[in-house]
Amino acid sequence: MTPVKVIGAGLAGAEAAWQLAQRGLQVELYEMKPEKKSPAHHTDTFAELVCSNSLRGDRLENAVGLLKEELRRLDSLIISCADGTRVEAGGCLAVDRQGFSDLVTEKIRSHPNITVISREMTQVPEGPVIVATGPLTSDALSRAIGEYFGEDYLHFFDAAAPLVTAESIDMEKAWWQSRYDRGTPDYINCAMDKEEYEAFLQALITAEEAPVHGFEDKNVFEGCMPVEVMGRRGPDTLRYGPLKPVGLTDPKTGKEPYAVVQLRQDNASGTVFNLVGFQTHLKFPEQKRVFSMIPALRNAEFVRYGVMHRNTFLQSPRLLDRFYADRRNPLVAFAGQMTGVEGYVESAASGYLAAVAMAARVQGRPMPQFPKETAIGALGLYISDESVQNFQPMNINFSIIAPLEQRIRKKAEKNLAIANRSLEIIDGLAAQGV
Repeated sequence: MTPVKVIGAGLAGAEAAWQLAQRGLQVELYEMKPEKKSPAHHTDTFAELVCSNSLRGDRLENAVGLLKEELRRLDSLIISCADGTRVEAGGCLAVDRQGFSDLVTEKIRSHPNITVISREMTQVPEGPVIVATGPLTSDALSRAIGEYFGEDYLHFFDAAAPLVTAESIDMEKAWWQSRYDRGTPDYINCAMDKEEYEAFLQALITAEEAPVHGFEDKNVFEGCMPVEVMGRRGPDTLRYGPLKPVGLTDPKTGKEPYAVVQLRQDNASGTVFNLVGFQTHLKFPEQKRVFSMIPALRNAEFVRYGVMHRNTFLQSPRLLDRFYADRRNPLVAFAGQMTGVEGYVESAASGYLAAVAMAARVQGRPMPQFPKETAIGALGLYISDESVQNFQPMNINFSIIAPLEQRIRKKAEKNLAIANRSLEIIDGLAAQGV
């Protein structure tokens, strides 16, 4: 049987390769690292996390928490490795960044059905193939995909947050707490009063940015917006976004602060923390100057500054079916953020569905039926919905999952009921061996 090619060993590609191999197919996994890296990649390992180290919420009342649990019950490689390298982050699933990537790499390289080929692909090969090169697809392959479809790419920009050392944080001006005291107190909270916040905001929105060709506010995806762009949208935008103080109490005053910058553990040893929501493309000296205005970070040691990089995605509703396959040739499929799913878990979910569908096609088995009542199915249906006029990248959310037949007024109870309905379906599919 002809091997299935998977191009790209990011979250979607690693998941796809694993699922194909677990179903007895021979897989050729093409990855251009270590020979070539994108501007945002720094390691030679697979499934490198270039933005946050958090896979976001882990509660079933949260749509991404449901998506993770669906994948967990379906033996997802990515979720298994995330669970195995977890670091404390309140109600979120956050991982030791390097430990996670190392574990995914070890699992992939040791699988007897997967052959890793270190080479940049510059053409879309004949199927069966899954292209999962992500939002940082190389220029050569981007052109090849454009030629393959005969259409232009869309593009947007993404940004990664800075990292600081734990020992350089002034804990006299910060405290440990999770918002609303949910779970354990896993975040370091850095408060600012009104005067400190206003001075910080003015410095932030007037700071010098690194040149990024083609960058405009309208091209920024809302889920990963640079903090300086958010700041320009109004004096209180940050206070209702990543700097919101709601649910936090400054132990020194016993009151809710005016604004709070949260820091989240970025490695298992707890020596490095990231500035939550502080994706940026300010110049490095400006980052040091502006972010050091946060009182608890006056003497912070930055081990990595934020960086800006290009993201690209397809007009998927015009091109792909609900299984992420080319409508014209279903033996050529795509997966990951290039399809318009946004987020680590969503990328893994697309790789999962693209792979199980490809395996079914190649092996002559019935196609897996993930309905709109499931998060995995809802994502596939969203990116393939031909009625969508202005297609934009999408995180999983309950609005794209089929609603309940009965009305439940309380949001958390309604979301939990949707999640339980979904997981019953997932358990049934798992029992069938999809």
